[in-house]
Amino acid sequence: MPGVEKIVDLGDGIAVVASNTWLAMQAANAVDIIWLPSAYPKTHEAMFDLLEQAFDGEVNATPRDEGSVDQAHEGTVVEAEYRMPFLAHSTMEPMNATALYSAEKLTLWSGSQAPLGTRDAAAEAVGLLPEQVDVIVPYLGGGFGRRGETDFSTLAALIAKSMPGTPIKTTWSREEDMRHDTYRPAAIARFKGVVEGGQAIMLDGQISSLSVMDFGGPDRENVSGSFDQPFGIPNYRIRGYLADIDIPTGFWRSVGSSVNGFVFNSFIDEMAIAAERDPLEFRVELARREHEPSAKVLETLRDMTAWTGVTPDGVGRGVAFTYSFGTPVAQAIEVEDTGGGIKIAKCWIAVDPGLALDPSIIEAQMFGGAMYGLSAAALGEITFFDGEVEQFNFPDYDALRMHSAPEFEVQIVENNRFLGGIGEPGTPPAAAALGNALFDLTGIRARELPLINTFELIV
Repeated sequence: MPGVEKIVDLGDGIAVVASNTWLAMQAANAVDIIWLPSAYPKTHEAMFDLLEQAFDGEVNATPRDEGSVDQAHEGTVVEAEYRMPFLAHSTMEPMNATALYSAEKLTLWSGSQAPLGTRDAAAEAVGLLPEQVDVIVPYLGGGFGRRGETDFSTLAALIAKSMPGTPIKTTWSREEDMRHDTYRPAAIARFKGVVEGGQAIMLDGQISSLSVMDFGGPDRENVSGSFDQPFGIPNYRIRGYLADIDIPTGFWRSVGSSVNGFVFNSFIDEMAIAAERDPLEFRVELARREHEPSAKVLETLRDMTAWTGVTPDGVGRGVAFTYSFGTPVAQAIEVEDTGGGIKIAKCWIAVDPGLALDPSIIEAQMFGGAMYGLSAAALGEITFFDGEVEQFNFPDYDALRMHSAPEFEVQIVENNRFLGGIGEPGTPPAAAALGNALFDLTGIRARELPLINTFELIV
């Protein structure tokens, strides 16, 4: 094809070097490749079978085990199982990097969340020392954890090594980006609790997922957002199990808390309903026993929303709270039945970062984090068939748009003793607050995401 300079064999794939990006993509698609079978199960269902089987294996981590969970407790037993899908990062800018290689030097332009790791990985890939590699970091074009990986940068370095002295810009198509992501792991969670006299007496959670840490030893990140919640439940245990599924997984905004924010808060809501308690007041009481700043965040949310626990016909409200990255965040979602679908109408957020150095940035991160979580909750799902990802582009893996985004209101409080994170904590409560609001509206409890599979949402 005119304009094609070179085809590079990368061992597990190919790269085409051409005079422009579109030509390179068309030429890459024209290469006839015979792919070997995948190392992981061929179907989505088979992967979830392995997640289920992990519950029969050894416990990987038990980071919280208080009281006597296994003894018999008087009261009403609550049990539920939740299923969370694989998720893509779907950054606005697909993966790309530019590299210039010579025998003694590699210069790499990479929108990386991990520049030093990128330097070291690229150096190893092309046979240089780390000090022979310069990494220049432009704006990310969206990261959310995906650009903490080094694969797209090392590929650019390898391609540049095949053409020394020529700067090579490596760009993935949207389809390549969607179908070769490092996915947020899928998970199955099984929870059991006991309520008596309006109180949470016992909570026992088991979570099966894939590890994104890969450090060896117990993986606490697999159960973050569940074991580390400042709720005073006298008998409280969380156990994590790891399934061996050989697909690329990676950090996704708020990591394990993105899964367990939904799982844990959905179950707390189910316990509150079983205890015949208001879900927000139920949480305030639990938090006050362990962490006063968290209780005050929930009380701030109550005041912001003028929460009464009673909603008019056609309106539902849900609440969720997650302590993650050192920051307590409470969110409430209001949904409306328009007659032509359910609209996500409003989102209130109360957050305590300890010290608000720049309130405008905190507000923006809360908006963005919640929207990222709401998009995934409503629409996000990566599935597999015949060893391949089925979603190719935004028509298959959509996000909430401006017309379907709720109105936001954020209030910052400063009671926390420590300076907490802001980029991640807005995401974990969003899915549960939406699910709980939909339950309030419809009486249907969604224990599996995405919610579009259960409700007629306006998206």
